[in-house]
Amino acid sequence: MPEATLVMLALVVAAALVFDYINGFHDTANAIATCISTRALSVKAAIIMAAGLNFAGAMISTKVASTIGKGIVDPSNVTQMVVLAGIVGAIIWDLITWYYGLPSSSSHAIIGGLMGAVLAHAGMAALHWKGLEKIILALVLSPIIGTTLGFFFMVVMMWVFRNSSPYTLNKRFRRMQILSAAVMAFSHGTADAQKSMGVITMALVSYGYLTTFQVPPWVMIICATAMAFGTAAGGWRIIKTVGKDFVKLQPVHGFCVETASAGVILGAAAFGLPTSTTHVITSSILGVGLSKRMSAVNWTIAYRILTAWVLTIPASAFVAFVTYMVLSPFLGK
Repeated sequence: MPEATLVMLALVVAAALVFDYINGFHDTANAIATCISTRALSVKAAIIMAAGLNFAGAMISTKVASTIGKGIVDPSNVTQMVVLAGIVGAIIWDLITWYYGLPSSSSHAIIGGLMGAVLAHAGMAALHWKGLEKIILALVLSPIIGTTLGFFFMVVMMWVFRNSSPYTLNKRFRRMQILSAAVMAFSHGTADAQKSMGVITMALVSYGYLTTFQVPPWVMIICATAMAFGTAAGGWRIIKTVGKDFVKLQPVHGFCVETASAGVILGAAAFGLPTSTTHVITSSILGVGLSKRMSAVNWTIAYRILTAWVLTIPASAFVAFVTYMVLSPFLGK
């Protein structure tokens, strides 16, 4: 029995790192799509920068990890099988949306996956509804704030530089966009790697390796590394959707998008609130597009993105629920 539980723990850690890696290449677009589409950076330079800053951002805090690990479910109802099924649900949905080039939320996917697995294991009573309300409120409000800030920043820039020629303006902002893309990559690491830190720490507490929920340094390092490698792999399908197909961007637009997004994500992370970097940056792009004109937005792409957003939590929860029901007779509950 001890050997079996150790094997389950190893499976959970491996699955969490796979999810972290997929999160990296799935969400690469969040940090670098705009600076690639505006040619502020080459593809190679953008990916190297994003990978390094993803790692750095992942190492500075564990507040979001604590929210994921303690805010969704009663710890007494967390087993290795629950965590494993939750991660599998998130991974499968991430791969589906990546295949179709849809920038869905890995944050929503892991939250939905854990909810589905817990429902299969212990029913509705095991969920922390107050914690979920706080998490979902942050996930809903952050795109609204991102759209508003993207629109506001773009209007301000258009007014401040109203007498500048488009060529001069974009030449200046191509350099500034490198800085804003760097901050966005850092904030992405701060927000997203912590989800895997949270689920691995949940598993360690369930196993008995930890007596209290506190993310060990080695968990921070392996999660930060997995995300950095995933980012380095690149998510080209989603980069194209976000950076080119949704709204046509110039360097000044990219600077506003990245600045608005990084502000929302870092602000939320400071309070331990998990945001969707995907939702925030795509909503910021929407805000910038709307500041130009309604027709600047590809509304067909917007509808596809919105559909993926709406489906993510229930779809990943469903996959996790089924995964738990199928695997638990063989691997234990």
